[in-house]
Amino acid sequence: MGVDAAVAELPELAAGRRRPSQPFGIYVHVPFCAVRCGYCDFNTYTPAELGGANPDGWLSALRTELRLAAAHLGEPPDVQTVFVGGGTPSLLGAAGLTAVLDAIREDFTLAPGAEVTTESNPESTSPRFFDGLRRAGYTRVSLGMQSTAPHVLAALDRVHSPGRALDAAREAREAGFDHVNLDLIYGTPGETDDDLVRSASSAVEAGVDHVSAYALIVEDGTALARRVRRGEMPAPDDDVLARRYELLDRRLADAGFDWYEVSNWSRPGGQCRHNIGYWDGGEWWGAGPGAHGYVDSVRWWNVKHPNAYAAASDKGELPVADFEALDEPTAHIEDVMLRVRLRTGLPAAALSAPERRRAERAVADGLLRTDGDALVLTDRGRLLADAVVRDLLG
Repeated sequence: MGVDAAVAELPELAAGRRRPSQPFGIYVHVPFCAVRCGYCDFNTYTPAELGGANPDGWLSALRTELRLAAAHLGEPPDVQTVFVGGGTPSLLGAAGLTAVLDAIREDFTLAPGAEVTTESNPESTSPRFFDGLRRAGYTRVSLGMQSTAPHVLAALDRVHSPGRALDAAREAREAGFDHVNLDLIYGTPGETDDDLVRSASSAVEAGVDHVSAYALIVEDGTALARRVRRGEMPAPDDDVLARRYELLDRRLADAGFDWYEVSNWSRPGGQCRHNIGYWDGGEWWGAGPGAHGYVDSVRWWNVKHPNAYAAASDKGELPVADFEALDEPTAHIEDVMLRVRLRTGLPAAALSAPERRRAERAVADGLLRTDGDALVLTDRGRLLADAVVRDLLG
């Protein structure tokens, strides 16, 4: 397998923010998975695809990138949030994830009360694993649940048993985690309305304070896309997806969860602060193979393959594949696209005069509502969020 190589030198970055009130975060990408799920197009690698790369080499390269990152920032701001994603971070075990957090602390300062999250696959967790995370300083766990229906998990090529994610959530709570998220996927071929409602009810009953739910998307190049193309499985139906979203929203609302972003619900105080930073104009350093970062209106992305990532580290170079400096019009487009998805809404003052006129039409059409000086998606508007954004931007 060929690997990409570092091709770009990241420009000098300022530690100052486009929005000074927003927090600074660090995202760490763990590229390892035991198996590849049929719907996944993330930058992940199974043992057969790694070409000699291994977690120890990845961790060494990560330490180098974080050291270079701190130097590149000059005066790194305190880190308000950390998110370790993947891939399957829990394959590192509690000791490996402790080492990741220790590596961050070597060159950055975690702010008091920092939110520290790791994603985990239920099959690679245990009570001892969660105890180790708590001792290391993790404050939040996000577990891939997808569904409690065996035939849905089979269609998604998920390897965990239907009840394992729920047991893992309870184990995390018993270990002292106040903030536990379960991820759901809805609209899988073969799923019924009742399957989704039962999955949502099970998540609620597991005592979590956060649920993320995403419509199944058939991504090009995935095993799922090949099955759909061969006619072995139907593509997700838009009308079905809309109905499932409404069912899910109603079930979670009945249990005391409020939506705070189109695909995320939480109990009071359970919002993911790191992800809010993405949607609300915050800045973050993305570390690890294929990770994206954004500081001082510059977005960059790292080389993807772990071997290329390690090669850049061996040379003492930031593993940047390429970058773009966002001009004001592009930054505005992204601002509208992301902030309109939040329940806090998009400030009307952030829009141009033509955009405000289009927003007034969206209000008249029942897609947006006004909340003080903000424009907020209605229930119907959430189902058509992408179309609302297109209309606003003209």
